[in-house]
Order: sequence, then C-alpha cells, then structure tokens
Amino acid sequence: MKKTMSMFIRLPLYILVFVVLGLTFGYLTFKVLSFSRTVEVPNLHGKSLLEGNKLLANSNLYLKIEGEDYDTLVPAGHIVKQDMPAGSKVKERRVVKVIISKGPRVTSIPLLTDETLANAEALLLQKGLRIARVIPVHSDVVEKGRIIAQKPTPEDEVSETITVLVSVGPHEKRYLCPDFRGMLLSEASDLARQMNLILSAEGQGQTVASQKPEPGKEIRAGDTIRLQLP
Repeated sequence: MKKTMSMFIRLPLYILVFVVLGLTFGYLTFKVLSFSRTVEVPNLHGKSLLEGNKLLANSNLYLKIEGEDYDTLVPAGHIVKQDMPAGSKVKERRVVKVIISKGPRVTSIPLLTDETLANAEALLLQKGLRIARVIPVHSDVVEKGRIIAQKPTPEDEVSETITVLVSVGPHEKRYLCPDFRGMLLSEASDLARQMNLILSAEGQGQTVASQKPEPGKEIRAGDTIRLQLP
C-alpha cells in the first residue's frame, strides 16, 4: 500500500520536472534564435553567379537559382531578379532565390546554309539556340559535312530548336569492272582516272596481262584494281 502511494506521489513530480525542462529548453532555443544577427540583403541585379554568391556569403546568406528568363540588358548567366528586395533586413542564414538571365530574346535565326555543322552550332550557341536534329542526306552539289537546308529558316518564326540537313556527299557509285587486259598501261590509267579507280601495277611490261578483280565484277568508286604486266 505504501509503495502504491509513493508511486502516485512521484508520478506528478516526474511530470512537473519534464514540463519545466521542456519550457526551459524552449526558452533557451527562442533566445538563441532571437539573437540571430539581422543582415541587409545585397543588390544582386546584373551580378554573375560567382559575384552574387560571394556577396551573399559575406552576409551569411545563401543563393538558390529559381529559374531563367530573357532580358535585353542583363547578359546571359547573370542575375536578373531576386525574391528578397535589395536593402531589406532579414535574419542571417536565409536563402535568397534568384532568376538568371538568358540574354535577349532572339528575333531571327541565322542562315546556316553552306556552314559546317561545327560552325553552325557555334553561331546558334551565341543566340541561345541549338540544333535539335541532324538529318544526313546525299548531295552531288554540296560538299560533305556542310549544311544543305534548315528548318526554321531565317524568314520563319523563331524556334529555340532547329533541324538541319547535312550533306554526306554523293551517292556511292558502282560500276562493272572494265576489261583492262590488252590495254597499254597509259590507256588503263586514263580509264581508271575517269572512273575514280586506283590502279596498282606489278611487272615491267607496258601491256596489261591480267587483273583483279576480273572484268564484269561489281566495283565502287575509289576501289583499287590490281594489274599484272608481263
């Protein structure tokens, strides 16, 4: 019975101590937070991310990129907006959200025809544009690796992504191997040059005795024909 009474007496004491400790810790936490230093938000407009981050760090504040937007005056990659006005007073360790400039909105797309793919990408990058799709096509006129056409064109509505047709050169030409046997080496050389073939001759004579591949075999421009001279 005495033990039961003792437990009933001690239980309210434990609760009281717990409440007092909780209130004490809460009060101390409030005091610590209330003594946090108040700082002034710096002006970040027009600053680079490196400069803006340094200014905020000096005030024990933090930077967070919230998004991007076009701006005709602020260079691309620099801060154009901040969510906390410059000069306002805030507690330190706060986060300042910023919007980064994408530079001026492009009003026209450059002409890319006859440019190499690398040059075209560099031109577009300066305007905040990019090539979204490259379509290779054969062309007997446009040099391999150069742009034949683009969409949109400079006259079309501006788009941030562009499709280009890039030349991969002419279609591969195929021939039936001519019969060089019995020809003089000079005649065989002239014919091979006209057909964009390469000759490799062995022997000391001037007349073709045999050849590989054999006459009538399918060959391509640029293939090598081996000739045997007597």
